[in-house]
Amino acid sequence: MNTTQRTDQQRSADRRRRELLEAADRVVLRDGPQASMNAIAAEAGITKPILYRHFGDKSGLYAALAKRHTDALLKSLRAALDAPADRRERVESTLDTYLAAIEARPQVYRFLMHPSEGSAGSDQGFDLGKHSAPVLRRMGEELAQVIEERLDLGPGSQQLARVWGHGIVGMMHAAGDWWLGERPCSRSELVRSLADLLWGRLAAAGDRVGGPGF
Repeated sequence: MNTTQRTDQQRSADRRRRELLEAADRVVLRDGPQASMNAIAAEAGITKPILYRHFGDKSGLYAALAKRHTDALLKSLRAALDAPADRRERVESTLDTYLAAIEARPQVYRFLMHPSEGSAGSDQGFDLGKHSAPVLRRMGEELAQVIEERLDLGPGSQQLARVWGHGIVGMMHAAGDWWLGERPCSRSELVRSLADLLWGRLAAAGDRVGGPGF
């Protein structure tokens, strides 16, 4: 097999994988944590063994969906952080971007963060609660990198940036989860309250010399 044939085969495989993930997304949007491999295979017009062939098992499909949605969310959060606005506005915009994303697609959020809600039977859901933690860890590390490259936190800045990154993500997740379930206030009220909580130390930190600024 020559290089062109291998490249064409890889492109075809990548395209087929995207199509299957799009079918899985449609099922997740409809069924949330109750999304099953049977339903996803039916939506894609294939048999379940073929679905397993592409992703290995339910865990593999979950990981692929988690990466797909986390990539999109991180891109949106980066855009909010890079917006031409003052620091307080960008903090609020970043918080609002996260909350708007989970509000717009609550079934996807519950699938990713509360998959065990769908574990009613052997193939009735994705009983993969242990896999939701890496999503939060990845977001925490990404935010830590942004903080470290933009803010001057003094001695021990790398460790402190990681503390802040994971702490902020944990706060966003816990507060957003509670808010999405109970809706005790408007999204804008929650954004302002969370920004107030963060603002004291963020306001005091200077920009890192030579960095893109925060």
